[in-house]
Amino acid sequence: MQEWLFLCFLCPWIEDNLYFCPETRKQTTMGNKTELILIRISGVDRPGLTASVTAILSKYQVDIMDIGQADIHSTLSLGILFKCSDQDSGNIMKELLFKASDLGINIRFYPISDEEYETWVNLQGKNRYILTLLGRKLTAQQIAGATKLLAEQQLNIDGIRRLTGRIPLDEKKANVRACIEFSVRGTPKDREELQSQLMQLSASLGMDFSFQQDNMYRRMRRLICFDMDSTLIETEVIDELAIRAGVGDQVKAITERAMRGEIDFCESFKERVALLKGLDESVMRDIAEHLPITEGVERLMFVLKRYGYKIAILSGGFTYFGNYLKEKFGIDYVYANQLEIVDGKLTGRYLGDIVDGKRKAELLRLLAQVENVDIAQTIAVGDGANDLPMLSTAGLGIAFHAKPKVVANAQQAINTIGLDGVLYFLGFKDSYLDERGKL
Repeated sequence: MQEWLFLCFLCPWIEDNLYFCPETRKQTTMGNKTELILIRISGVDRPGLTASVTAILSKYQVDIMDIGQADIHSTLSLGILFKCSDQDSGNIMKELLFKASDLGINIRFYPISDEEYETWVNLQGKNRYILTLLGRKLTAQQIAGATKLLAEQQLNIDGIRRLTGRIPLDEKKANVRACIEFSVRGTPKDREELQSQLMQLSASLGMDFSFQQDNMYRRMRRLICFDMDSTLIETEVIDELAIRAGVGDQVKAITERAMRGEIDFCESFKERVALLKGLDESVMRDIAEHLPITEGVERLMFVLKRYGYKIAILSGGFTYFGNYLKEKFGIDYVYANQLEIVDGKLTGRYLGDIVDGKRKAELLRLLAQVENVDIAQTIAVGDGANDLPMLSTAGLGIAFHAKPKVVANAQQAINTIGLDGVLYFLGFKDSYLDERGKL
């Protein structure tokens, strides 16, 4: 009796929403035609819910044209676009409504015309991009600002997913970070302007971002090159050496001007090295053993090695310290400057060519050839003006806690969290990683 009463209530709804729909009526009056129907389901998620819905569709041998599902805080949102015989559509929807009632979920039906479907299909050739937002936390203000810029560039958001683990309520916990990734479709009206606006937004709202074209290279990066000083380590080694040599203030002033791009790197390098003359070699060993490693480096290196990336240090610093990090983290290549040592003392001179910005870009290209990877599969990370050539050469260039001039010219930037933020720009989710790769 209860089921009969429910059917009496249900049938007028089906008639009003299906048979009286213009698109559907046209098809049902022409005989054995097919129909396109979009269903949208929402409610509390539970195991077996999707299976229950698709079992009904399977019973009528429908073709699935598109499907998508998301779960936010145990709340399900499921969409299925299917093609079925017009002889079956009424029964399909009736059974789905009964099942929705049993499961305590909401379901809606939308007929899709052939013209609407073809328009949707034709959009698949459009450019796609990935916008990644990253920070210690993400706020509505940050997301509103970023999505407003996308809308102004006439870009449509196809999907949003969280890459980081679930965020604890206690914001004081160590290593808390939040990252979401937008899948975006369309062609920006002015990509350079969008990059500039995103950079300004990130600076004003305290977040990091990456805007990349979503192509096969984004998923197949194979070679990553790092600057060393103030990137892999939280110091400029030459400044540490200078302090031990009693010329700290002089060298630090030259270093800061060079990193800001105010003076030529090679000339500044020669001046600083000359001031180190007479320093004992044992000082280098002591500094190496106490290098302050940047937050996130150990996690980043473990994951990169675990997934087969080749790793290089391309540094305007010194090979002695680069080789120390190479042994510590299993880095594959080190290219830096070699200090001349005679009788256990620094001579104030160097050996070989200076690794400056131009040389870093050359080495990046060379390593790509050696490893047989396309330049689009390379990544470069650095903080100083002499890193700009390799940042612009690499397929993905990331400014890390960088100087203003570098940030202004970079395509991507990380300023709010540690170096393992690079993983999110590569599309890694925390859930992909095993225990050693987790926070």
